[in-house]
Amino acid sequence: MVVTKDIYLPSDEELTVPEINLSGPALRAGAFHVGKKCEAENNEFMLCRQELDDPRACLNEGKAVTSCAMDFFRKVKKSCAQEFTQYANCLDKSSGDLRFKYCRKTQAVYDKCVLDNMNLERPDYGYFTRAKVHATDRPAPPKKEKTVYADATPGLPDDYPRPEAKYGSRFHWLN
Repeated sequence: MVVTKDIYLPSDEELTVPEINLSGPALRAGAFHVGKKCEAENNEFMLCRQELDDPRACLNEGKAVTSCAMDFFRKVKKSCAQEFTQYANCLDKSSGDLRFKYCRKTQAVYDKCVLDNMNLERPDYGYFTRAKVHATDRPAPPKKEKTVYADATPGLPDDYPRPEAKYGSRFHWLN
């Protein structure tokens, strides 16, 4: 992509946000609950990215998603740290590809803790695949108008002479 002086690029201050400093197993352990808790922010961000097709226009929505996830993990650390750590360690050490099936007992303990302390139920496995309608306050982007070219070649007139094909028609079975 060529960048000219007319293109606005955000500054480092606009792009810098606190990152979620967790390992893969820890993110996987909290993924279902984070997805459920931050669903509205994530859907707003994805709608913005899809409609505007410009990541610079969706920085605030992306910051909202990160902030929501950070807030969730802070609450988990405050109320369910031991259960969460035990579940994440189980995911990390029980299989090479972080499978859930080996850690159902620790998952049940963690899910109960999150339900009791944060009032957040783990969504069922088909929850994130269901179609949902997202209502937003953001105005819809303007629709692109079809480009009409003034110098387009007009079609041939109906009385223009059309000679027979030199080697016959390719639709010979229709004759």
